[in-house]
Amino acid sequence: MSLIDFHRFLIVTAIVFCFGFALWEFLAPASGGGIGAVLVGSVFILLGSGLVAYLRRLASFLGYDEEGPAPR
Repeated sequence: MSLIDFHRFLIVTAIVFCFGFALWEFLAPASGGGIGAVLVGSVFILLGSGLVAYLRRLASFLGYDEEGPAPR
């Protein structure tokens, strides 16, 4: 496993965490969580969405394509 693949794995793990935590926070007001839980859930939706965008653009950020590093 290359360092790029491991970085992708960590990003996907963070995305799953953000969206899972947001879902958990959105379900909290039903049990008395209040508006704060909705705000925290919204923040984690934004963070997860930002990580999805980063993951999609990772290759261009690193100057890397699927065949390998870009020639210099």
